[in-house]
Amino acid sequence: MSLLLRLRIVKPSLNLFTDRSFSTVKIPQSRRSTTKFDKLIYDAGNSGDFETVRCLLNSRVAYGSFNTSDTFKFLTNTASYTSDLEDLRRVLPQIDRGFTRKNAYDILIARLCKLNRIEDALIVIGDMSGLTPSTFHPILCSLTKKNKIEEAWRVVESMRSKSVPVDVTSYNYFLTSHCYDGELEEASEVIRKIEEEEGISPDACSYDALVLGACRSGKVEAAIGILRRMEEDGVRVLYSTYAHVITEMVKEGYYALGLEFVLTYAGRDLKKL
Repeated sequence: MSLLLRLRIVKPSLNLFTDRSFSTVKIPQSRRSTTKFDKLIYDAGNSGDFETVRCLLNSRVAYGSFNTSDTFKFLTNTASYTSDLEDLRRVLPQIDRGFTRKNAYDILIARLCKLNRIEDALIVIGDMSGLTPSTFHPILCSLTKKNKIEEAWRVVESMRSKSVPVDVTSYNYFLTSHCYDGELEEASEVIRKIEEEEGISPDACSYDALVLGACRSGKVEAAIGILRRMEEDGVRVLYSTYAHVITEMVKEGYYALGLEFVLTYAGRDLKKL
């Protein structure tokens, strides 16, 4: 039966290391830490040496040192932003195909979202091939956090137009936004879309958002009911899900009930080895 109805809530090639450039940045000839690679890319990007940025993006993945949220930290909202982004758009299509290129694009999009450059992130998506839902996640996260729900839904429509499936994580950004604001009717509509339109099942984060929504609406009993439904359905309960309930109980002064809740659920969220 629908959750909505039940709850009734209102090996890359190593010859790339022979790439030559006039850079003063030395490209590592052996494995280095992600921090080291990020620092080298920062220095190269900050100095405008994007040929070296390209080489470093290739070499780090070949050595198993993957990109991080700091990889494009040199890209900032300064006077050089536009030219730096254009240089990145020029060199990214030149790096190795597959994971290396896709991951570099994804990390760049996440960086642009952190800089609140959503339109530029969408432009970069237009440069890509092999799009996946995760490519759009930073954009949806950024928009829904700012309560720009209509813009976020337009991004969803863009995903569909590009034949990118809308996964449960994409919907969870909307669900969390509505539940944080206590908008239970809107949250119910998102659950309906997940189950009826997409035919996928809500996950632990979906339930977590629903518990949050119930708590922020002052409906602790409903929140506990959702938590029990999670257990019945075999859904792993997140630490934050328990915390939502406890926080609301303390806020409302239900100290004895809160203590009973803690004692009842103590140890249930331990990971099974």
